[in-house]
Amino acid sequence: MGFFRVFFVFFVAAIALFRAHGQPMVPAVNIFGDSVVDVGNNNNRLSLVKANFPPYGRDFVTHKATGRFCNGKLAIDFTADYLGFTSYPPAYLSDDAKGRNILTGVNFASAACGYYNMTSFSYLAISLPQQLENYKDWQNKVVRLVGQARANEIFSGAVHLLSAGSSDFVQNYYVNPLLRGTYSMDRFTDILMKSFTNFVEKLYGLGARRIGVTTLPPTGCLPAAITLFGRGSNQCVPRLNADAVMFNNKLNSTAERLLYQFQGLKLVIFDIYEPLLELVMKPSENGFLESRRACCGTGTIETSLLCNSMSIGTCTNASQYVFWDSFHPTELANQYLAQSMLVKGFDLIS
Repeated sequence: MGFFRVFFVFFVAAIALFRAHGQPMVPAVNIFGDSVVDVGNNNNRLSLVKANFPPYGRDFVTHKATGRFCNGKLAIDFTADYLGFTSYPPAYLSDDAKGRNILTGVNFASAACGYYNMTSFSYLAISLPQQLENYKDWQNKVVRLVGQARANEIFSGAVHLLSAGSSDFVQNYYVNPLLRGTYSMDRFTDILMKSFTNFVEKLYGLGARRIGVTTLPPTGCLPAAITLFGRGSNQCVPRLNADAVMFNNKLNSTAERLLYQFQGLKLVIFDIYEPLLELVMKPSENGFLESRRACCGTGTIETSLLCNSMSIGTCTNASQYVFWDSFHPTELANQYLAQSMLVKGFDLIS
């Protein structure tokens, strides 16, 4: 049994111990970012980037579309499970984010949000600065519910997770000639790092001390990217993956600087690039049959409104696929990604 499997067994045992005492491993989980972690904040917005209709959600616990860009659970849902929670952070803009339901955390993410504010504005997504404003509002509500002292304990002890960046590239930079003409890739990633730094600084200033951030995935392996930029090769696009690696390297070095700068900060970078690349390049070795095409429709371009109940060709068994739609992993792939994050995650909650 490998190290990861041994660690996972012990981690699950620790969860069982916490659950036996009726307590999760942290007081709350708050989520920020884009469609990879959005659970429904775009449902009632003008944005066309939403997933509150079938076949999204068909394999979720309720068998209903919630706004998750998946057939079932997201990686953050599995993360909440592993941390010992019995429910998932509700979408901030949903009716569920009321009363004491918010004490264990809220999801502020919005599909098509990016580090680059114009990415969010272009798709009518909730930008990261606005997500932080919503977080402040959540904090005020928590203070009113439990008092300032207990609220401060929740804020500092909570895990704050951020997933962003993919939309900045696939849905903006690569398809926006004006943006590409203005900024080189190196310069553009520097701008995104400034946004990331600003986000962490402000979140820290609001009392957050445990922050986890995901890297970019291998963007050149997303089915939509292969369709749009692969020139008919049906293979991952090397230059897009190289850009993702550049971004991820800068993200790691920026995080190291922030850790040095802010006392008491726990800032963990979760690598999803390598685990997802492993699934894409070696699907059969990981229990999958298909990693180039997605399950929904033709599996080449469908996402959001294009992935719907009328989409022709949608698979019957999503667990055989790495990708659910042309941008997002299936529930089973999300479970794999969440498990791969456990070792790093232990540093965040210890």
